[in-house]
Amino acid sequence: MKCKVCSKEAVENGYCELHAKAYQNVLRAYNVWSRALGTSWKEYLSEIVKNPFTGEWAKEVAEHLMKAER
Repeated sequence: MKCKVCSKEAVENGYCELHAKAYQNVLRAYNVWSRALGTSWKEYLSEIVKNPFTGEWAKEVAEHLMKAER
């Protein structure tokens, strides 16, 4: 099976190794953001994509999750 984001082989949750790590980081950080700022999931994903300090893999995962929710 291929990664949901790129064409590499999926290893976990439908993601390749790098996107799987980014996915876990996105989930983990959301718990902190939501407790601290009361940010919704969609707002959080949008902020990840806009943030210039966010890594490329995390941005790709956030974009994928935003599209999947539509």
